[in-house]
Amino acid sequence: MTLQRQFLIWLGAVAGFVLLLHLFSPILLPFIMGMAIAYFLDPVADWLEERRFPRLAATTLILGLFALVFVLFLLILVPVLGDQIGSFAERLPSYIRQLVKIADEAGPDWLKEWLSDNESSIEGQLTGAARDVAGWIASLLQSIWSGGIALLNVVSLLVVTPVVAFYMLNDWDRMIDIVDSWLPRDHVGTIRQLGREINDALAGFVRGQGSVCLILGLFYAIGLSITGLNFGMLIGMISGFLSFIPYVGSITGLVLAGGVAIVQFLPDWIMISVVVGIFVLGQFIEGNFLSPKLVGDRVGLHPVWLMFALFAFGYLFGFVGLFLAVPLAAAFGVLARFAARTYMGSALYLGKSGRSSEDGDGD
Repeated sequence: MTLQRQFLIWLGAVAGFVLLLHLFSPILLPFIMGMAIAYFLDPVADWLEERRFPRLAATTLILGLFALVFVLFLLILVPVLGDQIGSFAERLPSYIRQLVKIADEAGPDWLKEWLSDNESSIEGQLTGAARDVAGWIASLLQSIWSGGIALLNVVSLLVVTPVVAFYMLNDWDRMIDIVDSWLPRDHVGTIRQLGREINDALAGFVRGQGSVCLILGLFYAIGLSITGLNFGMLIGMISGFLSFIPYVGSITGLVLAGGVAIVQFLPDWIMISVVVGIFVLGQFIEGNFLSPKLVGDRVGLHPVWLMFALFAFGYLFGFVGLFLAVPLAAAFGVLARFAARTYMGSALYLGKSGRSSEDGDGD
């Protein structure tokens, strides 16, 4: 088979995958969520199998504990976070006005003069920006609801997802062996190597970075709540969730928590310093313990590429696209690096002079 024909076959396969994804995106959400849960929990099942647990028993135990934690999260945290979101959106304009007033009183003369000339404009712009962000979040939640849950309804989502997760987790290794048996024998080594690299990148992000986000979210939420900061749990969870993009979560949380702390605690600079110290400590723990241990250097996803993938797939395929953005971005990154390595070793890149110089060096 010629290289051109192989390229056309793979191009047709990708085009068919995108077409099927577009056609069936309204009903894919519970299946993708089930696969994501199974992929996240597969190492735990393998660990139990190594300790002589039957795969079926390990799957049942893991998913049972996962469901228990998820239900507790829904019953305990969701009502609190929902209440804090509403209160925070309501009080955000007053926080902005107080921050502008504090800056006007405590700032240098040039800042006071500038604020006095532009106070109404600054307040209006900040309030408008906050209103736009709140509106964007509301529209995102509405699109998630209408694009995913409403089409399937909550009952079917809660029923189909655990069933898919159970069968996928129970049969994961068997399915991998079946797919491996389908690989073309002439290229099986290369495809397996690419598959391992994609799995390392995806596991590093989904399992590793996902665990980091969860731990940081709990750390920030508990720490800020202990300080008595208003909306501490909400700000902490937002910071942890956004930590999948390096530095974005900590900077966002520091700005939100710092602004709220200044309005709430001023002139008690000790409490303000404690709030700032929580984020400094969180970054120290992440950089020196969590990321090296849980993620390492396996991710290989540049933050800019990751953000582009999230926006692009979310725009094209809605909420389902957000779930698929990370694995597809990881796969594309691995394939792009493989293509670059292949090109750098090809005659197209080296040319005759490159080959001859290498031959001369070898002699």
